[in-house]
Amino acid sequence: MLTSIDHFVLTAKDMDKTISFYCDVLGMTLEEFTPSDGGEARKSLKFGNQKINLHRAESPYKPHANNPVSGAVDICFLSSAKMEEWQSIFAENNIKIEDGPVQKTGATGPIISLYIRDPDLNLIEISNKL
Repeated sequence: MLTSIDHFVLTAKDMDKTISFYCDVLGMTLEEFTPSDGGEARKSLKFGNQKINLHRAESPYKPHANNPVSGAVDICFLSSAKMEEWQSIFAENNIKIEDGPVQKTGATGPIISLYIRDPDLNLIEISNKL
């Protein structure tokens, strides 16, 4: 039976902008790794026990999704920082809040969320458990 998600992949048009957003704004850590079959080093974003692998839009690592395009992801991140702190971070970085704070239903119950877009226009939801 399935127990958790190990990682997912984001397809990036501009790797530097994507890395800057997730590391400098959201606080993730950039890591590089070499695939088990050798080849070119790859980049990933880490936070807690979570990992996001990055693919370049023009040359995604194989195997890849049937249609690896940037801007097709809609993901929710849980945060220990309060909504007011996120609102300040987004204001300081000139990131438009598309919606929120608004109450939603998360995987384990009610959450309060803010919605923004990353450089590839993926929808990013930042949430606190209620």
